[in-house]
Amino acid sequence: MHRRRDLGGIVFVDLRDREGIVQVALGPAWAEPDVIATAHEIGAENVVVVEGTVAERPEKARNPDMATGDIEVQASSFRVVGPADTPAIPVWRTKGEPPPSEEHRLEHRHLDLRRPEMQRNLELRHRLLQRARRSMSDMGFYEIETPILTRPTPEGARDYLVPSRVNPGQFFALPQSPQMYKQVLMACGMDRYFQIARCFRDEDLRADRQPEFTQIDIEASFVSASDVHRTVESVLVDLWEEGGQVIEAPFPTMSHADAMERYGTDKPDLRYGLTIEDLGAELSGRGFAAFDQAIEEGGRIRGIRVEGGAVLSRKQLDVLATEARKAGAGGLATLKRKDDQLSGPLARLDGMAIENCGLDEGGLLLVAAGADQLTSVVLDRVRLGLIDLLQPTPRTDHAFTWIDEFPLFEATKDGTGWQPAHHPFTAPREEDAERLRAGEVAGLRSQHYDVVYNGNELGSGSIRIVDPELQLCVLEAIGMGREEASRRFGFLLRALRSGAPPHGGFALGFDRITMLLAGADNLRDVIAFPKTTAARALFEDTPTAVSQDELRELGIRVLHE
Repeated sequence: MHRRRDLGGIVFVDLRDREGIVQVALGPAWAEPDVIATAHEIGAENVVVVEGTVAERPEKARNPDMATGDIEVQASSFRVVGPADTPAIPVWRTKGEPPPSEEHRLEHRHLDLRRPEMQRNLELRHRLLQRARRSMSDMGFYEIETPILTRPTPEGARDYLVPSRVNPGQFFALPQSPQMYKQVLMACGMDRYFQIARCFRDEDLRADRQPEFTQIDIEASFVSASDVHRTVESVLVDLWEEGGQVIEAPFPTMSHADAMERYGTDKPDLRYGLTIEDLGAELSGRGFAAFDQAIEEGGRIRGIRVEGGAVLSRKQLDVLATEARKAGAGGLATLKRKDDQLSGPLARLDGMAIENCGLDEGGLLLVAAGADQLTSVVLDRVRLGLIDLLQPTPRTDHAFTWIDEFPLFEATKDGTGWQPAHHPFTAPREEDAERLRAGEVAGLRSQHYDVVYNGNELGSGSIRIVDPELQLCVLEAIGMGREEASRRFGFLLRALRSGAPPHGGFALGFDRITMLLAGADNLRDVIAFPKTTAARALFEDTPTAVSQDELRELGIRVLHE
């Protein structure tokens, strides 16, 4: 029951289901008085069953703004089968009416999911899932399910652990990904595998992360990176078509080093220019202490030239400077050229003049100095801030790119060791494999690749290690001895020792793809029952405590600090 209008002896009721809204008319010409009386009394969100005749509306009563505006149901029977309380949140809002808070929406998800936009999102999600399955099947991939109860593995986040009642003191883990299983499937001769996989990661959350999520998981044998790229591109072209948009493949490729140098991030939004430059030659040795100190300490001076950027006000530049400080910079140096005059802190540098400032009329220069790890993060934040403030016209609506040649290892946060830049099953580039066997770690490149769309990472993949000894070299490089490696990854190593074809794969973040195609603001709007950023489900009120009897049966004791 969407809404009711009483017009004397006739009652008009709008009924809503997932397909839309239809008008039901209850009048004395076709309904008994008690039927009309029932319709007079019930309110919004009651569930009803109606029987009647579909008839054309009178010409003057037609509604061109309604998909069913030319017809109505002239009801002879009208029964309430699901009585409803007054809804805690509005299911239908008038134009301009602010929505309830997201927390309130999540608490009353059963009502929130009745909203037409939420139903459209879930309908789109369904269509995208079916299109992905059809696309993969048409390319000869088998859909194979892998276990949900598995063993703990180090894949970059903490595992969700599940105690085993029949094996006291032992635990399963929920999979962070099906990574090892799909590699074993290649060793089993399955050749081409895919799965719409549910994955679980116990990590700090953001608007675009959930503790449980869905990915389109892919693996294939006897493939190169370019083969995987073409497969993934085929799936994405199909998904975007299903979402009503046309994109073209193949996508361009950019190295990780180039992305970091020009954009400060490995997921650049290529719809816009605003690239980062090395400004050491122009700005070092001009008496600016912070710049000179950065150079002495092995850092660089880097910045962004903004055509037409001189229109930004002092207040807007302060917003960008704040973003730079949040990213770890001491500040953000600026230079404006307006009406053939230079202004800003950099205008006072030794020898700085119109002739050598490198700015066209109306231009703006934004500069940060320090180690690349710092200035990349800072200038990435500044670049995104500039896009938000200037609202430049995008060069394209759909900027896809592959990012490849990622490092194989990165330093741990405490700087005392190494960890995989992605996961420990990624193969090194062939020219770096012997260096790895010789015990080198720093500077090795991997056969890892990401696909990026409009500044969003859609997924990651790599060519895998098939030589068990090389796999052990990687595990040893991250501080894992052979005994521990055998204990934690024994079933994968056994499969590799039995003879495994060269193989590689990919995983696409399905929730994120759906969010982007739906035009939603965050993942929670395309997931039926999502978690909050505190990893809580407000509708179900989970996680929750369990009884002491249940804990004793599992051999678990909770220690409260």
